[in-house]
Amino acid sequence: MSGVTQLLPKSMIALLVSAVIGGCSVDKEPDSHITSSDTAIIKESSTKETNSIAQQNSKASSVKNSFSDSVLASIKLKNAVASTKIIDGKSQLDIKLKSKNNHNAGFSFKPNTPWDWSEQEQFAFALNLTNPLPRSTHIYVSVTDSEGKGHHRSFVLPANSHDTYYMELRGPDLNVETGLRANPTQWDSTYTPIIWRHGVKNIDLSSVAQIEFSVHGVPEDKQILVDDIRLIDPNKVNQNYLANLVDKFGQNTSLDFVNKVSSPEELVSISNQEQAKLSHVPPAGRSKFNGWKDGPKLKATGYFRVEKYQDKWSLVDPEGYLFFSTGIANIRMANTSTITGYDFDSQYITPRSKGDFTPEDSIGLNRAPKAAWSSRYVSSELRAKMFTWLPEYGEPMSSHFGYRREVHTGAVDKGETFSFYQANLARKYQTDDTNEIMEKWRNTTIDRMLTWGFTSFGNWVDASFYQADRIPYFANGWIIGDFKTVSSGNDYWSPLPDPFDPVFKQRALFTAKQIAAEVQNNPWCVGVFIDNEKSWGVEGDVQSHYGIAINTLNRDASESPTKAEFVKILKNQYANIDELNSQWGTAIDSWDSLSKGVVISDFNDAVVKDLSTLLEHYASEYFAVVSGAVKQYLPNHMYLGARFANWGMTPEVRSAAAKYADVMSYNYYKESINDSFWAFLEDIDKPSIIGEFHNGALDSGLINPGLIHAESQQDRGLKYQDYMLSVIDNPYFVGAHWFQYIDSPLTGRAYDGENYNVGFVSVTDIPYQPLVDAAAEVNKQIYTRRYDAKSQ
Repeated sequence: MSGVTQLLPKSMIALLVSAVIGGCSVDKEPDSHITSSDTAIIKESSTKETNSIAQQNSKASSVKNSFSDSVLASIKLKNAVASTKIIDGKSQLDIKLKSKNNHNAGFSFKPNTPWDWSEQEQFAFALNLTNPLPRSTHIYVSVTDSEGKGHHRSFVLPANSHDTYYMELRGPDLNVETGLRANPTQWDSTYTPIIWRHGVKNIDLSSVAQIEFSVHGVPEDKQILVDDIRLIDPNKVNQNYLANLVDKFGQNTSLDFVNKVSSPEELVSISNQEQAKLSHVPPAGRSKFNGWKDGPKLKATGYFRVEKYQDKWSLVDPEGYLFFSTGIANIRMANTSTITGYDFDSQYITPRSKGDFTPEDSIGLNRAPKAAWSSRYVSSELRAKMFTWLPEYGEPMSSHFGYRREVHTGAVDKGETFSFYQANLARKYQTDDTNEIMEKWRNTTIDRMLTWGFTSFGNWVDASFYQADRIPYFANGWIIGDFKTVSSGNDYWSPLPDPFDPVFKQRALFTAKQIAAEVQNNPWCVGVFIDNEKSWGVEGDVQSHYGIAINTLNRDASESPTKAEFVKILKNQYANIDELNSQWGTAIDSWDSLSKGVVISDFNDAVVKDLSTLLEHYASEYFAVVSGAVKQYLPNHMYLGARFANWGMTPEVRSAAAKYADVMSYNYYKESINDSFWAFLEDIDKPSIIGEFHNGALDSGLINPGLIHAESQQDRGLKYQDYMLSVIDNPYFVGAHWFQYIDSPLTGRAYDGENYNVGFVSVTDIPYQPLVDAAAEVNKQIYTRRYDAKSQ
């Protein structure tokens, strides 16, 4: 790094310290401001001003002064306390986060007047952080401008570590769509980059309102020492940082890491060593279906069901044994491919049929027809240059090409794909016969699950496993089609269906019928997940919470079946429009005006109460329709809901789901479930299951750990154990599924660019042994820990 402007050097730390000493009672007030005046500042000169941003740009000097010359230099604490530590003669801000008993804890820099960094050229925000504790800390970072636009990143602070961390706020990398969820760093630096997550890459730098650091959903209190906060510019940038990223095995060309493969022979050798150690049967003490054979025998129905035992919700296997579902999700080829940057003449690509019942990203590789090959062209030079090798069409390895007719996000909106993972399976099994490859892969995968002690698969296991009759599984499906939709205002993956549209019910029945044809009434099927992570709304402000109802009220009832249903509900509740206006504080002319669409922007208690009623009614219809379809075609199998994301559910929607789902399902990407976030489980009192969680690390050779960061593969195992043990100890949960089996492609999965180290196996199909060992250790104690074997 060449440029250094110390925005909050020792003077800022001293200012914050003075505020703490001066009487801010942060112990008593968990969400308070610590501020002080100029007189509290201890002047200390920067030791690194050579070639700094301040020297290059006079505006930087005013930025620096703005931190220290007014009350702008303030810190906000949430569920935390702050003090000082003198280390090697230097003052550091010591922040203790009360995260064990609080879902969120953190600190933020929030000036009274927003910072103006608009005249900076390529630069980053940087600071020194120390973790004095023996466990790593995953930290979320959010930079927000005055309009509320957020720039969100995260990183891991390793155990017993000290380092400098930076996040780029202006630079060319923020202005290019690469098709990767996070890019390799362009800066040539010894500092550690804070990795991009989501939000707005280019916020208003003339009005930076807040920079927040926080931890969420962790099992213990954390401690962070902060020092030397500043803006920095790059010493050197790599203009070709996106070129030649990937070798012929799909691995990172620029990094060395454990089990990096250099030849097909090495891949075969590693595979042979593993195969010799795999088991073909469940661990001792397990029933035929992986239930607890050494435990009590309950009623056997021939299929999986739920029952409360010892005041804990439990699955019961077909033979009547207690069953806890621990497994891995997304075991299929569909998400192993990446966009290559090539495409074909569109005349050769057949459009999808409106009758299709599965999204394209959930179906195999979907190869382009042979007639299209000669029309192949570069559609994205940026993407095409990422690869050092791709096969030629007609070569055996070309059978691992695929095609996507649409993507969610990326550098292109369609195009050719390639699965390095499937290509590596061909190398590993030394055959070009795809059927033989898949058969060997399925057998190895099941052997791994049994050897590693898992009791089941998770969601999104390929349907070709359904009749294996060796390990329980969860069937899955999607309701897609030409039905009407509604919007929550977020709609991250897609708009929500209109469940009052008769076409939606038809499509739900069609999906359930297709799932039933795949399951074939198989007793190894635990139950069925349908749909995933819908944007139902999120608690917070009224608009975010009740967006479905608010946005639907603005629509014309003649075009929206849900709107027509809402009008009917309101007519039944209020004798006339005047009564509604009196309660809502509105001036709607008539019921007809309401039907045509109204904008609701003032939310008094009566309005919020009615919005809540409408939202629950909407969600109830969705779950009633889907549950009814499942029960019609799969009467012996449980319906496990739509797997709520923590960013996309509300109390009304949970209440609606609880009426119809046999088991409630949640995708929850944190480090534990032992916090206040889950208080609602007691009120619902339904069996629940975690559909997705994970963590990842950079020692894998990937450039993005995932949604939760660990410092190493060993740390991944520790975090896995923390999470799973918290689930096992919770009386409402009946299982948890890790997402996913295989690492994301280094250059991002085709659908949306996820490029995470979240697999139990790498792109070369080599297991991450520390994670495997940690999971196996947990899996050995599932039943005895949950049901207290001593009491049997």
